[in-house]
Amino acid sequence: MEENFKSSEWTASPGEGSEITENRTGRLLGMFWIMAKIGCLTFGGGWSIIGQMQAEFVEKRGWLSQEQIIDFMSLAKSFPGIMIINMSVLCGYAMEGVAGALSAAFGLTAPAILAIGLVTYFYGSLKSNPYVEKVLNGVRCVVIPIILQAAWKLKDKSLTSAVSYGLLAAAFGVCGFTDISKPAVMIVGAALGLLIFRTRRKA
Repeated sequence: MEENFKSSEWTASPGEGSEITENRTGRLLGMFWIMAKIGCLTFGGGWSIIGQMQAEFVEKRGWLSQEQIIDFMSLAKSFPGIMIINMSVLCGYAMEGVAGALSAAFGLTAPAILAIGLVTYFYGSLKSNPYVEKVLNGVRCVVIPIILQAAWKLKDKSLTSAVSYGLLAAAFGVCGFTDISKPAVMIVGAALGLLIFRTRRKA
């Protein structure tokens, strides 16, 4: 199961250990700085991180696949805790094991910790500043198309049949017009996906 979860494994031949260690260290440092950059530019909630991680780890570097991004996104939302932290841990572990999970998580959270520390220190002068309020309002507006773009790119791997479009429409209706909890919708979706798979397999 671990082989399926991880995207790559480092196997050393005689004389290659130091080179592989350097490559792995470089990937860990690169992962940290990429996640730190994403952490600096993540506004409007955790969903805006998906498009940035997809661009960095799937399209630019090929360290993850589209399917992994979709699977990790579903798992991250289902697990307790903060979704974007869960997502970073899952992606980091898939790329470089426990060290990758720690590197990705610390990279993502470092800018937020620094920003919160600065805001707390200067809170008295910032809380009534109209310019800060207007800047944040503008950032919230541009986050929406980032989220929509990420959803559009991921749809080809998620919506693979007429049944999946039906599940999408049903989930959208439930989430948009009822007070049913989102984790419950995901659990029902997982159960229906398994049921449909088993029914088609028997047929």
